[in-house]
Amino acid sequence: MTKAFAVIMAGGVGSRFWPKSRARKPKQFLNILSSKSLIEQTIERINPLIPEKDILIVSNKNQTAELVQVLPKFPIQNIILEPQSKNTAPCIGLASLFIKRQQPDAVMVVLPSDHLIKDTEKFLDTLKIGIESAYETKGLITIGIQPTYPSTGYGYIQFVEDEESELGSKGVYKVKTFAEKPNLETAKKFIESGDFLWNSGMFIWRVDVILEEIKTYLPDIYEELMKIDEAIGKDDFKNVLEQSYGRMKAISIDYGVMEKTNRAYVIKASFGWSDVGSWEEVYNLAPKDENGNYVSSNPDSVILFDVKNCLVEGNKTLIAMIGVEDLIVVSTEDAILICKRDRAQDVRNVVNYLKRKNMEKYL
Repeated sequence: MTKAFAVIMAGGVGSRFWPKSRARKPKQFLNILSSKSLIEQTIERINPLIPEKDILIVSNKNQTAELVQVLPKFPIQNIILEPQSKNTAPCIGLASLFIKRQQPDAVMVVLPSDHLIKDTEKFLDTLKIGIESAYETKGLITIGIQPTYPSTGYGYIQFVEDEESELGSKGVYKVKTFAEKPNLETAKKFIESGDFLWNSGMFIWRVDVILEEIKTYLPDIYEELMKIDEAIGKDDFKNVLEQSYGRMKAISIDYGVMEKTNRAYVIKASFGWSDVGSWEEVYNLAPKDENGNYVSSNPDSVILFDVKNCLVEGNKTLIAMIGVEDLIVVSTEDAILICKRDRAQDVRNVVNYLKRKNMEKYL
């Protein structure tokens, strides 16, 4: 197998996990349904296939303290700090520059830092197929999850099935189209068609190929990346990085490259995946009591009378609930969230409101 590196994207803010997720301690640093943070689980999961010395973490400079605290033994030289968040295309381009210096045709496995995966063995088997296929075909490979219900919280990937091809026999197919998060009726149609997968946001490609595709479809970003490349290892690196990043537009690799290229492939996968994208998703994954409630805080700090199908995440404050159903209640030292479970995606609206009102202490 060719040399492979992993890039873990850890610069997000996890706005749908407010009030637990904050700018300096976002979702990936939280212990959700585990005694370990999501980013720790991500590193441990990939470790059997890619050693820590070949894992890069790209994060935001504002999160440095939390990153070091959560990962005290992780090699500091493998942490790349973005001056500001510019979505995934600049992030991936930046990481590519560092890998290219070690091996120009290395395969790069790009993983979000905040997903949950139940079957690690199946996950690693999928990555092995992806690494081999990406190297041989020079394709841009993403991982599509076989949907288990008509989700409106995930994007979708439509694929062209060809079991007779060598790639098709491995579960790797050409991408036909990418679809935005749909409404419920459209999601049901996607599921019924049988040729749509959930978009996991995980990618596998050769580093030389992705840089070439960025050059083709995002030339302005590529131009700034080349300035950064020239400055790596020099005294003015930090200054060049800040200036070039400031000039880059914020755009995802999906919009910028994957939806335009003719090299897009998808691996059809199933390994118990969730992007844990909202409190509702946590509720769905969590163990519940006989009334369908999930209480993640100290049971002595929560009193429930005639309460059903609720998620309760508390701290030291006593929480008492009476005669309610299908709620999310999350309490921190300075804020409380109460919302209907089916409105969990709208939590980001609270974060946007706080930003507009310059209520920084709650962000």
